[in-house]
Amino acid sequence: MLSLHIPTPERWLKQVEDHLDLLLIDHAHCEKKAAGVAMNLLFSYVEHAKLTRAMTEIVQEELDHFHQVRAILDRRGIRFYKLSPSQYGAKLHELVNKQEPQRAVDRLLIAALIEARSCERFGLLRDRLADRELADFYGSLFESEARHHSTYVRLAKDFQPEEAVRRRLAELAEAEGAMIAAGEVQPRMHS
Repeated sequence: MLSLHIPTPERWLKQVEDHLDLLLIDHAHCEKKAAGVAMNLLFSYVEHAKLTRAMTEIVQEELDHFHQVRAILDRRGIRFYKLSPSQYGAKLHELVNKQEPQRAVDRLLIAALIEARSCERFGLLRDRLADRELADFYGSLFESEARHHSTYVRLAKDFQPEEAVRRRLAELAEAEGAMIAAGEVQPRMHS
């Protein structure tokens, strides 16, 4: 369902258990970036009515999620600050083709994969965190991330035939899986 090539390694859960504050701060930044990605897609493809409607809904949802994470940070007395981003998003965006319509397809499919990875990880956090408030919070976000994933994949099919989109999604998912397998030192939502 989520188009992911590999599951999240157990290493990631071990990293985040000891760094929940950092994960929450990173998560807030990820929600803000997800809203920005949707807004950029809206501006880039304004002539596509289905895409612009979907992007406005996603922007609103992502900003709502951002506010929810900020509220958790505030309740817990965790200072929100600028973080250097993980390399995950930048490495994925390096894979985007520069020519249209492939550029649109790649941008949509990369957004889909990021949402899919978030969804998968929210499910892991829901099922495995001892902190019940956070486990319930991540469980509450699970469905919207899955919906965002499927929306991005569906919209990519408006730019190229379904079979071409499926092939490209598999290629990008393989590259995304390699990044996840390699991991990063700091525990981040997408490390």
